[in-house]
Amino acid sequence: MSSASPETFDVVIAGGSFAGLALALALARAEGSELSIAVVERSPLASTEAGPADPRAFALSAGSRGLLEAIGVWPALADAAQPVSGVDITDSALGDVMRPVLLSYDTVVEGRPQMLILEADGLRKALIEAVRGEAGISVLAPAEVVAVDDGVGARSVRLADGRSVGARLLVAADGARSRVREMAGIGIVGGSYRQRGIATIVGHERDHGGRAVQHFLPSGPFALLPLAGRRTCITWSEAEESAQRMMALGDADFLEELQMRAGWRLGELSLAGPRASWPLGSHLARSLIAPRLALIGDAARNVHPIAGQGVNLGFRDVAALAEAVVEGARLGLEAGDATSLERYERWRRADGVQSAAAFSALNTLFSNDWMLLRTVRDAGLGIVDRLPGLKSLLVAEAAGLTGDVPRLLTGEPL
Repeated sequence: MSSASPETFDVVIAGGSFAGLALALALARAEGSELSIAVVERSPLASTEAGPADPRAFALSAGSRGLLEAIGVWPALADAAQPVSGVDITDSALGDVMRPVLLSYDTVVEGRPQMLILEADGLRKALIEAVRGEAGISVLAPAEVVAVDDGVGARSVRLADGRSVGARLLVAADGARSRVREMAGIGIVGGSYRQRGIATIVGHERDHGGRAVQHFLPSGPFALLPLAGRRTCITWSEAEESAQRMMALGDADFLEELQMRAGWRLGELSLAGPRASWPLGSHLARSLIAPRLALIGDAARNVHPIAGQGVNLGFRDVAALAEAVVEGARLGLEAGDATSLERYERWRRADGVQSAAAFSALNTLFSNDWMLLRTVRDAGLGIVDRLPGLKSLLVAEAAGLTGDVPRLLTGEPL
């Protein structure tokens, strides 16, 4: 007796990341979509309330907001999102009492904020609930991809529990250490920064006024991202040994380290959430596509968190791939057709390369205490601060709405 053929989906997304979940929704909710979609995720893909809290927060660009609006997720997030009224950039040594603002710019254009801060747990919960409630999306979780084989008309995806599914298009959304990327034979270029990122959420005495702060310290960038209420997400980079030492401290000593780095702009700080730490590195995949395969998010490129753009780059991938696949399907092309995938790679390749290079260069430029270099970079920031046209360009670029913009980023449904 022959065994039944495995179920074949138009799109199988390996990884329930922010980008992976958003892509599933973008494809399923496109007008007239008949695409069959499956999400394969190692975790149960349940509400984040069941797991450990994530202290991270994301600086969502206007383009990312547009995507979330277009796929119907934004109403569940709007009340929790903190609009950013402006950004202040400072540069000083750790012990400096005075921290002059070298560059300051507003991030509200025609009454609409171009940046919003959103806690990671809230974003993940909204995406999970939307995916779970979407009839056109099959959730295979907990499940893990252990092998990917070529097949006739589809990729064969084998799972750890013995199941197999077919994928006319397989999307790797399984993070920086993507196993699917590795199994597909796509190499990466990049390496470690020998730094660790640290994130936590604090409460504070004074109102933040919606302003974000990027403070450059010799050990790495230190960011204060305003949250709803008198709360702020602090994210910064430290040398590996220093980060491990701080993560081992008790709450009182850890808070003292935070206060020293944050200064007293917000008054006295108090811990309002857990802390997390992770190694920092940067890489670029040598290709974003292979036959019937596409990479998105951190599987495609991993960038330094200095500008908080990782999730935004992933959402740009989502918008571009979804548009390429959906428009191809309307022309009668299969989801994994080479024409659609080549369009996606052309759309996203340059942005990923430029972003990774720029963030790496900024981290190198500002993560040191060489006096001459500090003088030069501070002078450069001061010049930018006196050029309103250049600051407007920086805001527009950070909004993700320059160049050839996929429709979803403008809030327009597919």
